Amino acid sequence: MPDAMPLPGVGEELKQAKEIEDAEKYSFMATVTKAPKKQIQFADDMQEFTKFPTKTGRRSLSRSISQSSTDSYSSAASYTDSSDDEVSPREKQQTNSKGSSNFCVKNIKQAEFGRREIEIAEQDMSALISLRKRAQGEKPLAGAKIVGCTHITAQTAVLIETLCALGAQCRWSACNIYSTQNEVAAALAEAGVAVFAWKGESEDDFWWCIDRCVNMDGWQANMILDDGGDLTHWVYKKYPNVFKKIRGIVEESVTGVHRLYQLSKAGKLCVPAMNVNDSVTKQKFDNLYCCRESILDGLKRTTDVMFGGKQVVVCGYGEVGKGCCAALKALGAIVYITEIDPICALQACMDGFRVVKLNEVIRQVDVVITCTGNKNVVTREHLDRMKNSCIVCNMGHSNTEIDVTSLRTPELTWERVRSQVDHVIWPDGKRVVLLAEGRLLNLSCSTVPTFVLSITATTQALALIELYNAPEGRYKQDVYLLPKKMDEYVASLHLPSFDAHLTELTDDQAKYLGLNKNGPFKPNYYRY
Repeated sequence: MPDAMPLPGVGEELKQAKEIEDAEKYSFMATVTKAPKKQIQFADDMQEFTKFPTKTGRRSLSRSISQSSTDSYSSAASYTDSSDDEVSPREKQQTNSKGSSNFCVKNIKQAEFGRREIEIAEQDMSALISLRKRAQGEKPLAGAKIVGCTHITAQTAVLIETLCALGAQCRWSACNIYSTQNEVAAALAEAGVAVFAWKGESEDDFWWCIDRCVNMDGWQANMILDDGGDLTHWVYKKYPNVFKKIRGIVEESVTGVHRLYQLSKAGKLCVPAMNVNDSVTKQKFDNLYCCRESILDGLKRTTDVMFGGKQVVVCGYGEVGKGCCAALKALGAIVYITEIDPICALQACMDGFRVVKLNEVIRQVDVVITCTGNKNVVTREHLDRMKNSCIVCNMGHSNTEIDVTSLRTPELTWERVRSQVDHVIWPDGKRVVLLAEGRLLNLSCSTVPTFVLSITATTQALALIELYNAPEGRYKQDVYLLPKKMDEYVASLHLPSFDAHLTELTDDQAKYLGLNKNGPFKPNYYRY
């Protein structure tokens, strides 16, 4: 068979293509032969990079090159301007555009960036915004002077600005030294909120910020919104006269609620308090669904760990523990549970988890997660027996669950490898990976789902409105659960986001069940 004849003009194109290919090869070879010179130039570039001044201020040990990736893009890690890291916010003189200096934040210049974060959060907090619009004309919190101590994030900022829109005056500090979004704190300060918080506070800074919120000439709080009980404890101990005049306390964490019940039992709680933590809308949504998503986010961002096949022990099988375990199991982790409560333990067993004592598995597990609200759940003895590279973290509110203090001894070396990640090194070279120094993992190291926080924030706002406007005598000096009707109202505000349509009872059906057609639909003792 004769050779195929090339099409007219194609032969010339092939020739030109061959010349281009040869030219590229020559160019590549020339580059390779000059490689040593290029490498030397790169080394010089690296030397120039290392000539940047090393920070020696109070935050120098907590920063690393890898932090830049989280500082810039993680809304939890917070945007930072490294030029002012050496100076404590307490030592700065800052004013907002209105000339006010009644705040203390990392950098007021970050306010514009923080405002964008808040606006993004508002898009997924439609129920809280709806509440703001419905009640804004009535100003149900007019005259309320609320002092708050919560995580300061974009989502919390939406709550704070809602309270202000409803007539309240607010002063705010952070309940966690690592969870503050600096740019959001700046945006709140720019908007006129007296906020005292920044990411990476020392323990002394933490209490100083709380005190600045409470202790101000010509301003006295009459409501408290707390997360963890530290603010309530501070006012109770340092300012007893102020505490006696408080009209109501709203508390959202298991740690803070435990403290309130202790005060009540001892007869020292002289104001009514609302236990938001045990409301249905907090327990069944924030605690469960929020932690189910954020536990993986926090662990992935800090350690890049792959969960498939990893052995994980979760201490506590309450709503937080249930959320964590569901997420870990879904990614193929082998999950163990520790529990003190036989009911929760039975739930864990029937969900397919093995219930063990921590001592039984501590040598073999790859990850240890605490979520009990207790103290010394993971002790130095446990830490000594862990395998090399075991990851240890806490998903409970308090930083007491892991005995971090016992690790600050001369024979152990602490090595900060990236933001919120420490390697604690034993004399034999074993390393334990400690996250956020034992503080709350998700809000210290990652983000939490905005929509779920909208549910909690709406619950908090309604609890404040209820306590502030309640007629005298409705609430005594004790701890109360949120009324069932209010829980249902919070849930109903969030249903439109899913285009959900509730079925309505007929008059005959309502009579048969002995219910009001508009609720509440469950008795207070009902367990969802």
